[in-house]
Amino acid sequence: MTTPLLACTDLAVGIGARTFCDRLTFAVAAGECWAIVGPNGAGKTTLLRTLAGLAAPRQGTILLGGDALAALPPRERARRVAWLPQDSHDAFATTVLATVLVACHPRLGWLDWESDADVAHAHAALAAFGVDDLAMRDVRTLSGGERRRVALAALVLQDAPLLLLDEPSSHLDLGHQDAALAAVCERVARERRAAVMVLHDLHLAARYCNGVIALAAGRAEVGSAQAMMTVDRMSALFGRPLVELTDGVRRSFVAR
Repeated sequence: MTTPLLACTDLAVGIGARTFCDRLTFAVAAGECWAIVGPNGAGKTTLLRTLAGLAAPRQGTILLGGDALAALPPRERARRVAWLPQDSHDAFATTVLATVLVACHPRLGWLDWESDADVAHAHAALAAFGVDDLAMRDVRTLSGGERRRVALAALVLQDAPLLLLDEPSSHLDLGHQDAALAAVCERVARERRAAVMVLHDLHLAARYCNGVIALAAGRAEVGSAQAMMTVDRMSALFGRPLVELTDGVRRSFVAR
């Protein structure tokens, strides 16, 4: 059997006196995209940060390609995991291109500079999210949606096997939400990577994800997207009656 790119066993995650999940076990194979869904405050970001090694689990194991995440040095972890936070903060004036090229550093030597090939790959990543025309703009002058797409370009340029995305569709309009998730998930499938993303947009989870982790009230449920993304499960998860809308192919959920 092929070793999963991410495997968690009996994982417990929490902050202070709160436990968000206990004995969570799942595995994400190469080519798969998974969603973490649930109401505000359920621990979605905390779980994702734990998978990235930015927070320690209370118990359990996290394996990256069969290796213990906790045993990997920071530089090796950065080669294997690309992290997209909820928001980007730019303290200094720099170009969009220079901002994206930072994603190359985990795989460069200590004294190396980005190569012409790295610059070409950076332009290609920006083009994949429709922002290559902004390459020489000051990153601090971008709109929220433009900045989000730049962050997504940096994420894929990092060339890590595992992508962890916290609300990748935030700040994006409907058209760019769909285009951005399509670009990420198509790359994951084509290049045999894996992605786990926190999503509030249930139609995106239903359309693009293979598996779903649902968090609420200190509990986690795991299953295929087909099994998890049902109107009954989502209504119970969010504590509100939902209605499923479908054209026979795509599905969405709205409050009743």
